[in-house]
Amino acid sequence: MVATEANSSLTSHSSEETRRLGACLAPLLQPGDVIVLTGDLGAGKTVFAKGIADGLGASGEVTSPTFVILHQLKGRLTLYHFDLYRLESAKEFVALGFDDILYGDGVSVLEWGDKFPDQLPSERLELVFHFDDGDERRIEVRAEDERWQQVVREWTARC
Repeated sequence: MVATEANSSLTSHSSEETRRLGACLAPLLQPGDVIVLTGDLGAGKTVFAKGIADGLGASGEVTSPTFVILHQLKGRLTLYHFDLYRLESAKEFVALGFDDILYGDGVSVLEWGDKFPDQLPSERLELVFHFDDGDERRIEVRAEDERWQQVVREWTARC
């Protein structure tokens, strides 16, 4: 992993490294944390979520939940892995009862969570995945509140 100056961007050189980044973030996560993964199709969002599951010791396989919208995996903390790609509106999001999960006792990882930003807590970590040269991925890190900024500092220092 290569971090830029203000930890506003990370570079991963392989899918294995992307997965390790997720695993390295997991020990820093707390109940109620929300992580939004967005960016190019196939750029590593699900691979990163697999890493978080690894780091949480979650049992079960992490796959893209596109057709089922949510996978739940038990580990140190419960991982709620969402894929909001197929949802059409914020009404659908709310009607499915996601508020109860987002503000619950697990960690929520939302692929395509940028579709409904007003339904998400303002205290969240946002990661935007981009293709770079070859297998490289550039991951933009957006941490607006103080806690997430501290988590990002610890994450990039240890990984």
